[in-house]
Amino acid sequence: MRGKKQLEIETLLNTPRFDVERVTHRLMDGTAVTREIVRHPGAVVIVPILDDGRVCLIRNYRVAVNAELLELPAGTREPNESPRITAERELLEETGYRAASIEPLCELAMSPGILDERMHVFVARQLTAGDSAREIGEEIQNVLATAAEVDTLIRENTIQDAKTIAALLYFFRYLG
Repeated sequence: MRGKKQLEIETLLNTPRFDVERVTHRLMDGTAVTREIVRHPGAVVIVPILDDGRVCLIRNYRVAVNAELLELPAGTREPNESPRITAERELLEETGYRAASIEPLCELAMSPGILDERMHVFVARQLTAGDSAREIGEEIQNVLATAAEVDTLIRENTIQDAKTIAALLYFFRYLG
């Protein structure tokens, strides 16, 4: 991998969740190339595994696609919050489960052509059920699925969320 390049950066938009920058860099021949980049604080996705081996997915309405998606619990990191703390918080908020064990699985670059977001994937085990603490506006339902059911849901394109597909396939390929 080559070294980092000198960048010219212009901020186009600041929001509470992300920023947008116009970034210009020079190619080896001196040509200037400009791209608009979404700057994101990073996020987590959690693969919650119940003691019987089932996965806790969530059915979640996503306004950006105006549809309910079947996905893993996930969330954006707060400023200066470690990915592990974010994972613990989001697991409880979205599913009501607490994990006695939460371990890193992998990291994903979500859409590196336009977005700098890094998604930290965790596996949560030894789950204890409790009350969720969903944010205002979240319409979420837990959906428990076996490995065979997850495979069918992915194969039949019922699960369309990219982070969920990547995390589940990685988990079942290397740990499951």
